[in-house]
Amino acid sequence: MAVSEIHGDVRTEEFLLNMGPQHPSTHGVLRVVIRTDGEIVLEATSHVGYLHRCFEKCAENVTYKQVVPYTDRMDYLAAMHNNVAFSLGAERLLEWEEFIPRRTKIIRTLLCELQRIASHLMSLGTYGLDLGAITFFLHCFRERERILDLFEEICGQRLNYSYVIPGGFAYPWPDSINDKIRDFCVFFEERIDEYNQLLSTNGIFIERTRDIGVVPAELAINYGCTGPMLRGSGLRRDLRFDQPYLIYDELIEQKVFKMIVAGDQSYGFDWNVGVLGDCWSRYMIRALELEESRKVVLHCLDLLEKEPVDSHDLIKQARRAYKAKKGQESYVRVENPRGELGYYIVSDGKANPYRVRARGPSFNNLSILSDISEGSMVADLCAIIGSIDIVLGEVDR
Repeated sequence: MAVSEIHGDVRTEEFLLNMGPQHPSTHGVLRVVIRTDGEIVLEATSHVGYLHRCFEKCAENVTYKQVVPYTDRMDYLAAMHNNVAFSLGAERLLEWEEFIPRRTKIIRTLLCELQRIASHLMSLGTYGLDLGAITFFLHCFRERERILDLFEEICGQRLNYSYVIPGGFAYPWPDSINDKIRDFCVFFEERIDEYNQLLSTNGIFIERTRDIGVVPAELAINYGCTGPMLRGSGLRRDLRFDQPYLIYDELIEQKVFKMIVAGDQSYGFDWNVGVLGDCWSRYMIRALELEESRKVVLHCLDLLEKEPVDSHDLIKQARRAYKAKKGQESYVRVENPRGELGYYIVSDGKANPYRVRARGPSFNNLSILSDISEGSMVADLCAIIGSIDIVLGEVDR
């Protein structure tokens, strides 16, 4: 504690306060030390490392297939994206890419977008809860539970799936699930309008998020921010469009979905109610992506109906050699709900990778917290942290 200013008989003091790691609004074991002058935040310093799991070193001591369960625990709200990203990296390293059937790529794309919806529902719901909107939180979790029911039927798990593995899937795709996924997508369309009526255009919510935690475009680039953090500042960057993988190139060519960037007026929302790069803009990116992901899932279901079941002869032949050449390396990145997720893998010719490194978007996105919190109110810090949408398992991988 230090004296900051003296105005006549009024003396203001600086306080060092701990926000977390026990605070519910810090989304995990994040400790933020804030220096305040009354209710004004002068500085906010993030302290991470409480959850460190040594993911990369663990991955270097097991086979490529055995790495997959470790990837689940990084971003446990988007485990399918982690499974897919590592599997794509391993397949490139093992030179299996040509053996992966088109049907497998379609299913992986479907799973990624279904997982994106589930992750965004968690993000939006808990964000509403951070700011006092308890009803909105319950509505989002109602639909998220239905998605988890689908995942449970597909692979037996509701959170850490370990379903997508190098070469294919841990279990055969149950074709009986297709109609259930389609029914959910039809049901979900009306729920999206409900979310916007409940919170997106709510006057109190807009006042709590407008012009709060503003991230200028240049600052976002300097910190390496990606995903909604970057697109919320009006910058166009999405790996599904910029460096398509799986079947995203086909979806873009057919204009199945589009990139959501702050300032896009086609949805009828007045982006001018906030400032580009503020908490409201980042929230709206995720809210609008719900509909885009829903359209992709429906299109993938249509493609699956026309795609023949794989014989798997080619991939079985490739799996006989579960080793990469010595010195071989690969780096593959995908667009997960929080931004760019990448895996760098190096082989020394053995059955397990020689080196594995992960690049998670939450770490870079969180790094910007101090810059965008300066001068805000203490009560606004919950809104700022929630708008970043971090997962500490990915930060402390």
